[in-house]
Amino acid sequence: MKSVLVFELMISVLMASARAQERAPSAPTPRGIVLSPEEEYRIGPSDVVEVYILRMAELSREYRVGADGTIEMPFLGKIKAQKKTSEELAALIADGLRDGYLVDPQVSIIVKQVSRRFFIQGAVRSPGVYNIEGSPSLLELITISGGLNQTYGGSAYIMHRLRPRDTESSPATLPASGVNGSASETQPEYELKKADINALLRGEFTENPTIEPGDIVHIPPADVFFVAGNVKAPGSFPLKEGSTLRQAISLAQGTIVTAAPGRAVIYRDSGGGQKREIPVDVGAVMQGRSPDIPIMANDVIVIPNNKAKSAFMPVISAFGANAAWTVTSFVR
Repeated sequence: MKSVLVFELMISVLMASARAQERAPSAPTPRGIVLSPEEEYRIGPSDVVEVYILRMAELSREYRVGADGTIEMPFLGKIKAQKKTSEELAALIADGLRDGYLVDPQVSIIVKQVSRRFFIQGAVRSPGVYNIEGSPSLLELITISGGLNQTYGGSAYIMHRLRPRDTESSPATLPASGVNGSASETQPEYELKKADINALLRGEFTENPTIEPGDIVHIPPADVFFVAGNVKAPGSFPLKEGSTLRQAISLAQGTIVTAAPGRAVIYRDSGGGQKREIPVDVGAVMQGRSPDIPIMANDVIVIPNNKAKSAFMPVISAFGANAAWTVTSFVR
């Protein structure tokens, strides 16, 4: 029950953020460490740990965890620290010291600096790099970054590193697969995963993957469509899941009095840089006499001008709304 309430709260925050007005950009805010109280922190590469050993001052100092997940200590050599808690690492060091150094070693560990970087960019309110203890879910990382902005699209792309970056050596290669053994294939540095944000916001938890340190989350802005011609608010609009012609005209605040909605045209990409024309009676669609039409990315909806109505504009201007209603009733 508690997890359901937490999820509903997150959804409310995200949807409120997505509907809010865009604010002017402000100075970057510091990316603090976000704690994960439900689990004890496990040490990772580039973390800095302070080791204190009673009666062994020469070993008591700070150590940085290497890319291979180890720290190197005098006498003991390399010790695996990655994915261990402070208590587990202290116990491991104590076990090593018992082997010929101390009878009853007293070891304590303090994690002084955490380096668990998560990257999020695209259609969120505070994109950037965050240091986070634990491994957040996609929904948690979006919430930490301020929620979705108004331009968010329907998908999130998660780039997960498959191998550590090595700037001193050549790219890793897979074993040769050719007949003569000369062919080789470069091992990819990342793998790409995709999550459906709209499904996640509807409560489909399978679209809420766990994000690992070093992952890059990209949420591209939504595709757009265009409404032009004789409408009150022409322009471009974000394409949401299930967008239709009726919604598009509503977003453009409807047609103006000189419009010819019965002769509207949708220009749609047909591949190869070509566009095809789709004639449509917008008036019939808006009144429910014709079925609604799905809108696709980069559609251009054009509402032409009715020349006959335009000729009566001086009359409409002179006599007001009643004249406008009379003219539009007889001139279609």
